[in-house]
Amino acid sequence: MAQQNDNKNNEGKMALGKKNLIMMAIGVAVIVLGFILMAGGGSDDPTVFNYEMFSFRRITLAPILVVGGFAFEIYAIMKR
Repeated sequence: MAQQNDNKNNEGKMALGKKNLIMMAIGVAVIVLGFILMAGGGSDDPTVFNYEMFSFRRITLAPILVVGGFAFEIYAIMKR
């Protein structure tokens, strides 16, 4: 009987609070920023090799942002 009352009390509540949702939005923004930084680097002329695709931004910074964003997402979901 007590279990039914608990289910009725929790019926209108969301699983995640407002703070969690804001943190998740920040995590998604960091992930999107990482993918934007990773984009580009191609060459318009297929016979010319462009070394710009091996820049620090694309090889190091962008993947760190993406992985950090996913880790922050996990933290935002798990935080009470």
